[in-house]
Amino acid sequence: MSDRKLLVTNALPYVNGHLHLGHLVGYIQADIFVRYQRMNGNHVGYFCGDDTHGTATMIRAREEGREPEAILEEMSDSHQQDFAGFQVVFDHYGSTHSESNREAVTGIWTALREAGRVVERDVTQLFDTESGVFLADRFVKGTCPKCGASDQFGDNCEVCGGMYDPQDLGDPRSTLTGTVPELRTAVHYFVSLEEFHDFLDEWTQSPGRLQPEIANQLKGSFLSEPLRDWDVSRPAPYFGFEIPDAPGHFFYVWVDAPIGYIASTRDWCDQNGEQVEDWWNNPDREIHHFIGKDIVYFHTLFWPAMLKTGGYELPRHVQVNGFLTVNGEKMSKRKGTFLQARTYLEHLSPNYLRYYFASKLSSSVTDIDLNFEEFTAKVNSDLVGKLINLASRTARFMKGQKLCESYPDDGGLFERGAAAGAEIAEAYEACDTNKVTRVVMALADRANEYVEAGAPWSLKKQEGKEEEVRQVCSVALNLFRQLTVYLQPILPELSTKANELLGQESESHFSEAQSPLTGVSVEKFEHLMRRVDPDRITAMVEASISEE
Repeated sequence: MSDRKLLVTNALPYVNGHLHLGHLVGYIQADIFVRYQRMNGNHVGYFCGDDTHGTATMIRAREEGREPEAILEEMSDSHQQDFAGFQVVFDHYGSTHSESNREAVTGIWTALREAGRVVERDVTQLFDTESGVFLADRFVKGTCPKCGASDQFGDNCEVCGGMYDPQDLGDPRSTLTGTVPELRTAVHYFVSLEEFHDFLDEWTQSPGRLQPEIANQLKGSFLSEPLRDWDVSRPAPYFGFEIPDAPGHFFYVWVDAPIGYIASTRDWCDQNGEQVEDWWNNPDREIHHFIGKDIVYFHTLFWPAMLKTGGYELPRHVQVNGFLTVNGEKMSKRKGTFLQARTYLEHLSPNYLRYYFASKLSSSVTDIDLNFEEFTAKVNSDLVGKLINLASRTARFMKGQKLCESYPDDGGLFERGAAAGAEIAEAYEACDTNKVTRVVMALADRANEYVEAGAPWSLKKQEGKEEEVRQVCSVALNLFRQLTVYLQPILPELSTKANELLGQESESHFSEAQSPLTGVSVEKFEHLMRRVDPDRITAMVEASISEE
């Protein structure tokens, strides 16, 4: 067992909707990272949970005539089913609406108070007179005050990345009722962030902390001027935790959401006889966050300031992923490309998407496109035509037999594959799975050339060639397994099937790609993966349109 200890989190999905394929980019990326670490014997805790609080939950409960808690339970079940369907496996999936989170939030709030970081002032906010609520930033849209882009939410602009207050929007409209909101004044509580400026400057610019483009973005924007105080409260009515020393005021959702990472860890520790302090107050524990680029501001400025004040360890690395487009365009309900996770699972294998996303994701913050033609070609060519082909063309000649007792001469193919392990490991560590898939498929190409040249199907017809058939197939099946070991973090299900074919444990250690198998029995070959059927994609898109 390695001495390396990691705590990995994914951004908490909000309970206002079901998971869609855009969400899954970051979750699949994190799951791959976690599986790779565990393949190397590292001790990893992987935590997530539902982000539950805010005006959206309150409004939905009101509209549906239900208690908010009923919605939380329903959405938690839905989210966890979808994650399981895509083989994203957390150690614990919690909720920000929990007593453990309330305790953690209260502890950090008390520390902020005692440190003199909390200030109180009157705030003029947009108020929807028809619904009777102050409008949170995501419940008002208008024109960006910085670049003039239309149809932008009240907290930040998706076009220029600018941050602002909802009342700064031009031509604001309530997204709840479509009415023009009015301005009203209420007391709010703020955390003074400028006092953390030097600390945040150093933390964000530390090598390896953030991807270079994120570090540079922060340096050139938010950290290039005094940091504004952070509004951490919302007046009633609001669904969330009431501030202990400020009755009628509630913690803003972005206060308790990231603290939910700590609460989810604590809940798991309580269930498994561990101490949360060993995870969040341990300098030997690496904390890795996986988030989308739309929430960088909260995770790289507010969150480190809260952790530092609360006495917690700071994240070792924040991995940011880009957005997902479909066929080169923003996901559209009208075109059927706003694809729910559940709709996808009803039509296609999760293995296809895990591989496709992995082939697109790199260490940079780049938007990726789900192009259905490329998706079909990549899966059918890489996975079925190259990888699965190695086993399907050779395993049938080895049924009931054993691999050669000593590994045959393969012209250095297995040795070259083993040597590529260091490059593949480095790519996994950097979350550059695009590179992983490219290296593996280059190895698969050479392996298929070997099988084609060896032609066991022809040798099988020739008398006295049984041993040559066995040698060619022993090499091919070893190369196949070597590649499935390398791809295990991306395609765990396929790796398990490959191991079963050769009588091995369901999960491999990464180092097993360094040594060939000899003398083991070959089990009956079972179908490993079907080609993508374009008709299934068409049916999925049509089903998505009908869901609108």
